[in-house]
Amino acid sequence: MRKKPHAEHPAAGAPPLPSEKEEGAAETRVLPGEEQDVEPGARMALAEGAAAGRAGVGAAAGSAVLAAAVSGEEFARLEREAAELKERLLRTAADFDNFRKRSAKEKAETWGRAQGDLIQRILEAIDDLGRVAHLDPTQTSAESLHEGVGLVERKLLRILEGAGLERVDPSGQPFDPNAHEAVMTTPAPSAESDGCVATVFQAGYRLGGVLLRPARVAVFAYVEPAPGEMVH
Repeated sequence: MRKKPHAEHPAAGAPPLPSEKEEGAAETRVLPGEEQDVEPGARMALAEGAAAGRAGVGAAAGSAVLAAAVSGEEFARLEREAAELKERLLRTAADFDNFRKRSAKEKAETWGRAQGDLIQRILEAIDDLGRVAHLDPTQTSAESLHEGVGLVERKLLRILEGAGLERVDPSGQPFDPNAHEAVMTTPAPSAESDGCVATVFQAGYRLGGVLLRPARVAVFAYVEPAPGEMVH
């Protein structure tokens, strides 16, 4: 009489092999988040839809699988929500485009009004300058002409300063590379004046705190005298 072969025992420490009953239970196990009452056909369709998405299948195929997985009423509701979201997105994009165009138009109009206001203020100073320029040189002294030009300059500067213009004249101040442009250096009379502005060749200007043009200056540079040149 032949003996039945003994079943092989798993090695020590190895996980136990699942029984046929456990394997069948694993096949029908419900994933987290799924409803317990989902029919096997719907569950299979959902799994096929997820696999199709992972494999890069087109949106039409995914929609067909989803339609088969859910009820017709639920699918219609999802389609309505998608259409509403699309319409809302298109409306928001159109509103933003209109806002962008309106803002650009208002900015251009504001800039135009500001330019017109400034030019209107300058017109009077230009009229004064024209009167000085058309004086009869045979009947006008150089002193009168110089005085008239000075008056027009001061008037024009007052108008521009009222519009926010600031004159940068750094005579005697320490050199500032952020507001000054050094065009040359000149020997400093003492070590204390080293790095200070010696001469202003062209004044600079700021408008609303923004530098329009740096002041062009000459800067003192102190050189230590040789030992034989030192005065005791």
